[in-house]
Amino acid sequence: MTMNRQKTPLPSRKAKSVRPRFVLCIRNEGYSASLEKRKIYRVLPDRDANAHDMIRIVDESGEDYLYPMGWFVPIIVPQTAVRELALAI
Repeated sequence: MTMNRQKTPLPSRKAKSVRPRFVLCIRNEGYSASLEKRKIYRVLPDRDANAHDMIRIVDESGEDYLYPMGWFVPIIVPQTAVRELALAI
């Protein structure tokens, strides 16, 4: 008995568009040169960081670093503003 299996293509990474996440900085103790309170930052995906209650963002140095999740509040950005924020940040 032969089974007829049909291959299903895997979704490509490009096809799956993940909406960028943004957070508002509410604390910056000891990192005032790297983080500005009340500024919006884009979140970079990092599962390992999330597992340790940390968040990866691009800070004022232009590099991505880990910071405590409690220093940020997630915000919802309207789709019309996502592109502009992603370019500005």
